[in-house]
Amino acid sequence: MAYVDGFVIPIKKKNMQAYRRMAKKAGKIWHEYGALDYKECLGDDLKVKGITSFLRLSKCRPGETVVFSWIVYKSKAHRDSVNAKIMKDPRIAAMMEPGSQIFDPKRMAYGGFKVLVDL
Repeated sequence: MAYVDGFVIPIKKKNMQAYRRMAKKAGKIWHEYGALDYKECLGDDLKVKGITSFLRLSKCRPGETVVFSWIVYKSKAHRDSVNAKIMKDPRIAAMMEPGSQIFDPKRMAYGGFKVLVDL
């Protein structure tokens, strides 16, 4: 059964182009190590009345928006194997160095998910 890592990241709008460049590089690396799919989505229609928005959920500040992202794997074991390699990759380590970060990783929401429905 497929397995998905999901992320919600509040990010300053002024950093979106830099984030996009970083995400494209990261996505290529994840694919290199076997991820089946890698998506990074920029918030667009986020102010829906009567529903908790991603902006509120992620405690966005003025001048920020949300990135909603996911990576698909064959299974949880496959995810664990891919991520173990990812965390040792110097290209990823360089993206995570203090001063080079485009967003605050402490504000990122993350979780691993079992696929419930796949049509």
